[in-house]
Amino acid sequence: MSTLAIDIGGGSIKFLTLSDDGSVTGDAQARPTPDPATPDAVITTICEVADGVEVYHRVSVGFPGVVKSGVTYNAPNLGDELWKAVPLKAKLEQRLGSRVRAVNDADLQGLGVAEGHGVELVLTLGTGLGSALFTDGRLVPNLELGHHPFRDGKTYEDLIRDEELKRIGASRWTERVIDALDELERLFNYDELHIGGGNARHLQRDMPAKVRFFSLEEAMRGALRLWD
Repeated sequence: MSTLAIDIGGGSIKFLTLSDDGSVTGDAQARPTPDPATPDAVITTICEVADGVEVYHRVSVGFPGVVKSGVTYNAPNLGDELWKAVPLKAKLEQRLGSRVRAVNDADLQGLGVAEGHGVELVLTLGTGLGSALFTDGRLVPNLELGHHPFRDGKTYEDLIRDEELKRIGASRWTERVIDALDELERLFNYDELHIGGGNARHLQRDMPAKVRFFSLEEAMRGALRLWD
């Protein structure tokens, strides 16, 4: 059973094909996210890449917004108005002719890295700030922590997003991330914090003992757990 895992991001759409044991088969691929990122444009990009994948039996999609029963309700980094009540799962199944499951992108990645013990918080540092919460391995879906107030009338994502990293530099940005982690530990009293995403490499300080980093390949194994 081969699974095509797709991660839709604000800057790019990434593709991995995974075997049953989580091994990557074939080459990882990425395509720029269409601009504007309309549903039709994003789905067409996915189908163009999927058509070139030799073998897959099912598709798991991580989407950067709230997803319920395969329907998207927002997409802050793609365009909220474009993605209200879009039946992403059904549209992809129709176009691909394959079974599809679609969830929030951080939820999918969290399924790949959560260890199943106590309270685990997952953060992805990229175009925005993705988040997922697990209690004893059970997912609390669609947390969307990045859009909660943090300080000075701004949200976590406002202060930690990729645009801010580029604007203020890695050193000041790292301090903001550390401040956010301190606040989140007081809020959730987590037992472990998992950090991933393309911007995690820009952190310039050692993290507390409760923090572990993960790769996209590791996280995308959540594409398999999505079918458990």
